[in-house]
Amino acid sequence: MTLTEQIMTIGICVLTVQFTRLLPFFVFPANRPIPQYIRYLGKVLPPAMFGMLVVYCYKNIDVLTGYHGIPDFLAGIVVLGLHFWKKNMFLSIAVGTLFYMFLVQLVFI
Repeated sequence: MTLTEQIMTIGICVLTVQFTRLLPFFVFPANRPIPQYIRYLGKVLPPAMFGMLVVYCYKNIDVLTGYHGIPDFLAGIVVLGLHFWKKNMFLSIAVGTLFYMFLVQLVFI
């Protein structure tokens, strides 16, 4: 790509991101109540996303190989325990990821 094309691509990306970030403020202004279905989606989508991440993380584990998926399951236990304790999805996923990387890189070499 030429420099002009790169600048145009970055500009389009910036405008698109800003548009998607500002759109909810125009669609759901502060002086009107939020529709019930949007509240419902805000309630059910985070656990659904969490479940989808679990399926994605465990889909390629082969228990017949060397480590039998032990680091994966230990990290999953850490994520579940931390999530039930602190009720913070970001913290649970971040600590679980760091714990998994620690196990894979330093313990199960």
